[in-house]
Formats: sequence, structure tokens, C-alpha cells
Amino acid sequence: MHWQIVTVSLILLGFAAISRRIDGTAITAPMLFTASGLVVGADALDLFDPAASGESVKLLAEGTLTVVLFSDASRIDLPALRTALDIPTRLLAIGLPLTIVAGLVAGIALLGELSWAEALVLAIVLAPTDAALGQTVVTSPRLPVKVRQSLNVESGLNDGICVPLFLVAVAVALAEEGAIGNGHAAQIVAEKIGYGVVAGVAAGVVAAVVVVQAGGRRLVDGTWLQVVPLAGAFLAFGLAEAVGGSGFIAAFVGGAVFGGLRRRRGGDVSHLMEQTGAVLAALTFIVFGAVLLGPALGDMTWKIAVYGVLSLTVVRMLPVAISMLGTGARPRTVAFLGWFGPRGAASIVFALLVLEEHGLAHEQVILSTAFVTVGLSVVAHGVSAAPLSSRYANWLARTGDETVKDTGDELEVRWRLQEQ
Repeated sequence: MHWQIVTVSLILLGFAAISRRIDGTAITAPMLFTASGLVVGADALDLFDPAASGESVKLLAEGTLTVVLFSDASRIDLPALRTALDIPTRLLAIGLPLTIVAGLVAGIALLGELSWAEALVLAIVLAPTDAALGQTVVTSPRLPVKVRQSLNVESGLNDGICVPLFLVAVAVALAEEGAIGNGHAAQIVAEKIGYGVVAGVAAGVVAAVVVVQAGGRRLVDGTWLQVVPLAGAFLAFGLAEAVGGSGFIAAFVGGAVFGGLRRRRGGDVSHLMEQTGAVLAALTFIVFGAVLLGPALGDMTWKIAVYGVLSLTVVRMLPVAISMLGTGARPRTVAFLGWFGPRGAASIVFALLVLEEHGLAHEQVILSTAFVTVGLSVVAHGVSAAPLSSRYANWLARTGDETVKDTGDELEVRWRLQEQ
């Protein structure tokens, strides 16, 4: 264990030493962390080999998604986003459900051993997007605010939306397998969602009261003010899990309640949470490369590979194109929005939750397909982010697209991955 800590620490220090140099290049943080994990994993140097089902991996994944969900939900500011709500609303309300349906169809067609319920679980596992895999796309000032913000808002919210869908799909799949009864499945889902919402509201209110009331009376030190949302996130998760709810639903609801009640009072209290989330995400991708991706590549078949490619292309891009009908957006804009839907940390966590259930007949197929798809996304979206962003920006400068053109009235809300 001690040498594993040394190994991870050296990887983090090595990345820190070159982090500014690679910014905006075809090399991204998730690529380097995943590659480092592959190098030190059991299939290579064998310096890092915790069991995939081990408690440490599970806790890391849960902690990462908890922080991300609370942080993203706390930034929801509909009035501030009013000038850029059209595209992300379409992507979430139309594109996301159609992506799940397309993933379900592709799973049934290609992975015939999966039941329809298992194919649905896989489709939802790979539905959330992760802007971190193509960071240049959501941070480059050369791209219109509406494009950057739409993709970032979509990425920030679709994992929270997918959590209850995932819980329902897993319960249905377990019921189909006969692992649990239909009535018990419905009860589990109701408890997970219901208790999760209640715990999230409670945690969000407590965290907001600390910032608004205690902070407003100058009772909170500035350093500890940064701790409040982080503590609120884990309070939501822990409380929900303790009473039988979903910690992830609680984290998302808690973040939304915290952000809504706080209404920016107390200043920027997200710095520590964002830094913590960045470190946890880095660790998640190291573990992904060291523990999860290697075995998945060993189990890969041509069907899994084709599904992965389809998941990143047709399964994502066709629903986005449908969701953009009637907006007047030009084909190059639609293609750009469609391509940059990377699969990352949320998909890894969802897959690990499937592993935790131990009740699906074709669990290993779901896991291998999910991990291979994320691995493909890490490389494909990482390599393409900088050059495609540059080409798209040059095309906009020459030709333009009125649908996403900046008017000067946009109020850009700082989202995850954006510097202050």
C-alpha cells in the first residue's frame, strides 16, 4: 500500500510539473493519468494493483462523483444562464433520452447476450458526458460563449439526471434476472430516490445556513468558508446512505438547494471543492488505467469495440442532431456539439456500481464495454479537442453561424474547469 501511495504521488507531481505546458495541446490530463495507470498497473510494471471491487476503489469513485455532483448542481443559476439555455435544454431534454434509446438499440443489436434491461443499464452508464476529457472545448476564448457554456452545462447536469434513471434500470435488470422481486425493486428505487432527495435537501439547507447566517455575521473564517460546500456534499452523501437513500441523488439535490438558497452570498466558496474534485478525478483516472482498463482491453471483442465506437459517434451525434432541429444551427456546429460528448468519470463510477450489485448475469460484458468506451473517449476526445476547436473557431471567423454568435449580452457563468 505504501508503494502505491508513492507511485500515485509521483504521478501527480509529474503532471503538476508540466500542467501549464500541455494546456491547450492534444495531450490532456485524463490521457496522461490513464496512461500512467496502465504503465504502473498489474499488466505492466505491477506497481499498483488494488482489487477492482476493493473498498478503496469504491470509496474513491463515490467521493469523486459526490463532489462533482454537488459542485455542478450548486452552480445552477437559471437567470444568469437565460441567454444560453436553449441549446443545453435541447441536449438534456431531447438529446439525452434519445442517446439512451440509441445505446439500448445498439446494445441489443451488437451484444446479443445482454437482456434488454442489461442493455438499458449499459446505455445509461455511457450516457453522461465529461467535459474534462476535452477541456479546451469548454475553456477556449476563441469559441462562442454559447457553445462553451452549452457543453459545460450539459456535462455538469446530465450525470445528476442519469442517477435516478440508472437506479431504476439496475432494479429492473435485477428483477428480470430474478435476483429480486418486482415489488422489492420498486421499493428499493422509491427509497433510494425519496430518502436521497430528503437527505439532499437537509444537507443543502444546513450548508446554506452556515454560509448565509454565520458567514453573514462574520462568524466564519474565510478559509473555513471554503470547507462548507465540501462538508455539505459529504453530509448529503453520508446521510442518504445511512438511511437507505442514494448518496448521489442527495449530493445533486443538496448542491442545487445550497446554490439556490445561498444566491452567491458569501462570495466564491467553490475553490476548495473544485481543487478537491480535480485531485479526486485525477486519482480516479489513474485507478481506471491501473485497475479497470487493462483487464477490459484483455476481454475486448470486436463487438465491444464496435459498440464503443458507435457510442461515441452515432449513438451520441444522431440524437444531438435531432435535438438541434429547428434552431437553424449549421451542420458544422451540430457536428461539433455532437462529437464533444466525452464519456469519463461518471461512467466509470456507474460501472463500478454495477459491479457492486453482483446480480446481473452479464455483468462482465457491461463492465468491459463501459471501460473500453471510456478508454476510447479519453484518447479520441483528448487528441481532437485542441485541433478541432481551432478549426471550428477559424471557420466561425470566416463564415459564422448566427445561432451561436456572441452578441455581447451573454453573461458567462463560470462552470467547472473554467479559471476565475
